[in-house]
Amino acid sequence: MPMTLHINEHPVAVEASADTPLLWVLRDELGLTGTKYGCGMGLCGACTVQVSGQAVRSCVTTLAAVQGKPITTIEGIGHDRLGRAVQEAWLALGVPQCGYCQAGQIMSAVSLLHGSPQPTDAEIDAAMAGNLCRCGTYPRIRAAIHQAAQALRPHP
Repeated sequence: MPMTLHINEHPVAVEASADTPLLWVLRDELGLTGTKYGCGMGLCGACTVQVSGQAVRSCVTTLAAVQGKPITTIEGIGHDRLGRAVQEAWLALGVPQCGYCQAGQIMSAVSLLHGSPQPTDAEIDAAMAGNLCRCGTYPRIRAAIHQAAQALRPHP
């Protein structure tokens, strides 16, 4: 069934059933392959995107649940100051190792900083707990979030 999704600030027409997982439409129909398939059960975070600014697992989120809501993928996260700051911190600290989980990590980090601009280590750990990194780059992820927060802090 035809529907229009709002992805990375653009309306996009798609032909899919309302119960289709968003991940499959992003990757298979729209070619937005930065969002990764990990577990298919919403447990690993590799498929994380933002819907209305909140981090969600696209492998278990249906098209019906996102219709009419703004969706941001890793391809669109750098379009604002917050997303760019997180991406720059990720690169500056060499966060990615294999890189597979990093799109989901970045999406969750941006959501965290949107709601908590100067998070504590405990807040970072709680917000990022659903994003698994097989390479164990968690200390660099935390450091990059702090660096992005510092970069976004207003300077007198």
